[in-house]
Amino acid sequence: MAAQKDSLNITIQIDSSKVILQDFSENLSQKYNGKEFEYNTLEGETQNLLARAIDWLFNGLKDIFGIDISPEFAKLIENIIYILLIIVAIYFVIRVLTGKDAVSFFKNKNNLVAPIHITEEHIENIDLNELITNALSEKNYRLAIRYMYLKALQDLSIKNIIQYHFEKTNTDYYKEITDSSLKTNFNRISYLYDYIWYGEFDLDEEGYQNAKKSFDQLHTKMNSLG
Repeated sequence: MAAQKDSLNITIQIDSSKVILQDFSENLSQKYNGKEFEYNTLEGETQNLLARAIDWLFNGLKDIFGIDISPEFAKLIENIIYILLIIVAIYFVIRVLTGKDAVSFFKNKNNLVAPIHITEEHIENIDLNELITNALSEKNYRLAIRYMYLKALQDLSIKNIIQYHFEKTNTDYYKEITDSSLKTNFNRISYLYDYIWYGEFDLDEEGYQNAKKSFDQLHTKMNSLG
């Protein structure tokens, strides 16, 4: 069988047109320089009001003084402004809720810490009456309640009604008291102490006087036992 000839005729056309080489101009970066060619900064609806205000300010500095602000530095300034706004917001929230400025608020919190270390010295060696007087002179009624509770433990220990130890709990002391009436009084001042001191209750003079009645009742009952 004879071989068949390929019947396809392929015609290749040669492009003889002249090729012209183009060179980029040397001032290309200057030619395409401007806000319309800056793609690092989002504009329009994708920016919030603060970001647009910062862009407006920096663009004004650039147009007037020729100061070119980088996008990274602009972002840093924006974050700093956010932090300052948050601090101002916290300040006004504290002022509205407490009626005090933020500095006084945190200062008062620090002053509530008792300047004694019960774990380092025996409670019988502490002049709690003086500490109570000092706290009341500063109108720090919450701290005065703390000292008054320690004073109650001190007196109970001196009278051998309880055996004081700084690791014991209120429940431990309650179980050591044998007189039922005194147990009731002690349970009452323990509740007030826990609520006012550990609950960080902001106590005023009237509240202090009401709480003091329970402490006075405890000492009256304690002294009646001899």
